[in-house]
Amino acid sequence: MLIDVAIEKVQGLISFFNQYRETGFSNAVEAATEIALDMDIGTIFRKKRQIKRKRHFDENPDDSSAAAESLEDLFRRNYFIPIVDQAISSLTTRFEQYQGYKKIFGFLFTSDALRSLDNKSLKCCCHHLGAALKRDGQSDIDADDLYVELIFLQDFIPQENKGPIEILNFLKRHACFPNATIAYRILLTIPVTVASAERSFCKLKLLKTYLRTTMTQERLNALALIALESGMLDKIDYEYIIEDFVSKNAKRISLYK
Repeated sequence: MLIDVAIEKVQGLISFFNQYRETGFSNAVEAATEIALDMDIGTIFRKKRQIKRKRHFDENPDDSSAAAESLEDLFRRNYFIPIVDQAISSLTTRFEQYQGYKKIFGFLFTSDALRSLDNKSLKCCCHHLGAALKRDGQSDIDADDLYVELIFLQDFIPQENKGPIEILNFLKRHACFPNATIAYRILLTIPVTVASAERSFCKLKLLKTYLRTTMTQERLNALALIALESGMLDKIDYEYIIEDFVSKNAKRISLYK
């Protein structure tokens, strides 16, 4: 099943990045140095200008015994570690999401998994699925009808182990499993509903091109959020926001009028 494969791959990636966070910086520096040499680019970390500040009389002098942090250490702490942590956090969220899908739809993954359930367990799974698919008091399926259909399907489906696509094709040839057909159609559309990360990368390519390389991270995040949530943005009442902003300051009110 695709979700089982995805869970295994995501779990492997999380383990890899956890190890890479501790030991991968030196390898990354070596690889980047080789690429820079091939491209005839300098391999020395850029040093920022030190800003001198007048020390007040009541301040303690800097501890001279403390070693100054190297540029590589600064890069590792301020850039490398946050990027890897963000990757681990995103993968962990995806892993938990897949685990949630497996908990809800797991009994439908294969025909063997469906046949392995007794009547009590199957009924419990059907009601759990019906509750998960309920919105505004209405569910896409009837849990009790789904239970009856799957009880019949356990004996009616061929004995060889089949995946959800083969089971759905089998159901389409028989018009007596409406709830089961809907359940399998929803199951097979799950990989499409978790593509938000890929969609965000496509938007970033449009927002930050080689002509906009000086764009700050804060501005890029704001523009990306606007582009990704354009549907929500269309529903915003700008007049109300402007009036609320102006009403909080007397000077703004005079300028706005």
